[in-house]
Amino acid sequence: MAGIVVKPRARIFHGHDWVFSGEVLKAFGNPADGDVISLKDGRDRLIGSAIYNSKSQIVARRFSRRRQDLDLDFFQRRIAQAVEYRARRGVNPRFCRVVWSESDGLPGVVVDRYGDHAVLQTLTLGMDMRKALIVEALKTAVGEPALQSIIERNDSPSRRAEGMELSRGVLVGEPPGEMEIELAGLRLGVDLLHAQKTGLYLDQSAHYETVARHAPGRRVLDCFANQGAFALACARGGAAKVTAVEASGENIASARRNAERNQLSADWVEQDVFQFLREAEKTKGEYDLIVLDPPSFTKTKGGLRDALRGYHELHVRAFKLLSHAGILATFSCSHHVNQAIFNQTIADALVDARRSARQLHRFEQALDHPVLPTLPETEYFKGVLLEMMPGR
Repeated sequence: MAGIVVKPRARIFHGHDWVFSGEVLKAFGNPADGDVISLKDGRDRLIGSAIYNSKSQIVARRFSRRRQDLDLDFFQRRIAQAVEYRARRGVNPRFCRVVWSESDGLPGVVVDRYGDHAVLQTLTLGMDMRKALIVEALKTAVGEPALQSIIERNDSPSRRAEGMELSRGVLVGEPPGEMEIELAGLRLGVDLLHAQKTGLYLDQSAHYETVARHAPGRRVLDCFANQGAFALACARGGAAKVTAVEASGENIASARRNAERNQLSADWVEQDVFQFLREAEKTKGEYDLIVLDPPSFTKTKGGLRDALRGYHELHVRAFKLLSHAGILATFSCSHHVNQAIFNQTIADALVDARRSARQLHRFEQALDHPVLPTLPETEYFKGVLLEMMPGR
C-alpha cells in the first residue's frame, strides 16, 4: 500500500486524524488522489489508514488506526455502528443525522434521515469515489423500514477544497418532492432536493421546545427564521405576538406554508436581518424574546475577523431591542467561532449595549452530531439563553 511518512510533532501524534500538507515528510509508492494509503512515522511504524488527496490542504484523513481498506463490509459496519450508537442514546432513528463524518469514522460522509428518505453528502474525494459502496451499505445498515429514496446533496462549496464539482440528484428511488414531517410537535414541509443544506437544520430540533418554553405572553422576534421552526414553536407555546425575519423569499414562502399546516400565525418579514434590526432600533422597537440563529458567518479561519464584527453588531442591536427582563436565544454554527470567542463576543456586545444579563441555559451539539475531543473540527454548534437583568 502506498502512503506518506508524517513529520514528527504533527498533530496526528496528539490524537487528531488529519495530516496537513506541511506535515508530510515524504510520500512512498506513488499514491494517487482518492487512494487509501498507509500513514507511517519516521521509524516506519504504521499509524493508520487514510484517504489521500494531494489537491487538498488536508492531504490525508485517517479513518482507522490499523491497515484497512474501504470495501462494502467496512461501510456496512461503520454505518451500522453509527445507527446503534444513536439508538442507545434515545435519538429518534427516523429523523436524525445518521452519520457525522469523522465522528463516525467516515471522513467527509454525512447522512441525514428524514423518515423513509436519506440525504447523502460525500465531501472528501476518497469517499466520493466510493459513493456507490456507501449507498449500497446504507440500504442495509439503517434498519427497517427500508429507505424509499437516497438523495445526493453534494452542492456544498466545501467540495471545491477537494477539487470536486458540485452536484445534487437522486441516487436511489424517486424524489419525494415536498414532504411533511413532524418535529418538536410541529408539522413541517421539507424538500430534500432543493432546500438549504440537507432539508432542515436537524441540529436545532432539540432546542425549539426549550426556547418555546419562554414564549408564553411574550413578544417574540425570530431572526434568520429560515423555514419558521423557532417562530412557530414560540407561537404554539403561547407567544403574544411573533415576528419572523428572513432574507430569502423562498424560505418565507415555505414558512407561511408551515404556519398554515399548524394553524399558527406570525408576521413574516422578507428582509435582511441587519437592516431590520437597524430600522427597529430607530423606531424604538421592543421585544421580550429574540432568537438569533444565523447561518455560518465564515467557513475559513481567514474570515474570522469579519465574522466577529457581524456577530458583535447582531448582538448589540438585539440587546438594545430587548425589554427590561427580555430573553435572548443566540446560536453560532461557525466552527472557527469557538465557545470562548462566542462568549467574549456576547460579553463585549453587552458592554457596548449598556446591558447586563444572566445565563439561563447553554445549548450543546445534539447527540446525533457527536464530538471528538481530539478533533475540534467535529464541534461547530454552540448557543446560550440569556435573561436581561432589569435595573442594571
